[in-house]
Amino acid sequence: GLPLYAAAGITLKIAFSAMAIALVLGLLVALARLSDNRILKTVTGFYIEIIRGTPLLVQLVYIYYVLPEIGIQLEPVPAAIIGLSLNYGAYLSEVYRAAIQSIDKGQMEAALSLGYTRRRAMWHIIIPQSLLVAIPPLGNYFIALIKDTSLTSVIAVVEVLKTANILAGQTFKTVEIYTVAALLYLVISYPLSQLVHLLERRLRVSA
Repeated sequence: GLPLYAAAGITLKIAFSAMAIALVLGLLVALARLSDNRILKTVTGFYIEIIRGTPLLVQLVYIYYVLPEIGIQLEPVPAAIIGLSLNYGAYLSEVYRAAIQSIDKGQMEAALSLGYTRRRAMWHIIIPQSLLVAIPPLGNYFIALIKDTSLTSVIAVVEVLKTANILAGQTFKTVEIYTVAALLYLVISYPLSQLVHLLERRLRVSA
């Protein structure tokens, strides 16, 4: 069973790296979508439509197998991180955008009347408040991302599912190996889902 536990480490490394990038990318895309710059709005809108209109599996395969045809060669783990972060960045941007738009317009007006610039008001007043609104859905997306790391097995990433496939092929202990693999995903995801529920309850109380 040791290789599966080692593979769980790779799964977590990919998930945490991709989520960290997606959180930053999502916020930047959301701000671009909310800006008055038509070019930024168009480019980011196009990016979101492409990502949401195509399956993650196709995106991963494209990054790993198609990009080398135009001279961009990536190792499996970096390709997995890039694919997942680009995919989740698009979805998280919509979470951020909805959260920012949920903040009372009066907050911005009050900040401007106190001499804040629009940009400073956004970063110091609006975004911090919107993050509180966004935390629960962001947490749920992180749990989904952990489970989606299983898709990276198709681009030669030796994570939990790929390792289970290899071990099942070697030992023919299909039931035991895939059960352990499923339990590993559960062990990783369950504490995170409980943490998200706890945060949701806390935020509801403080609101």
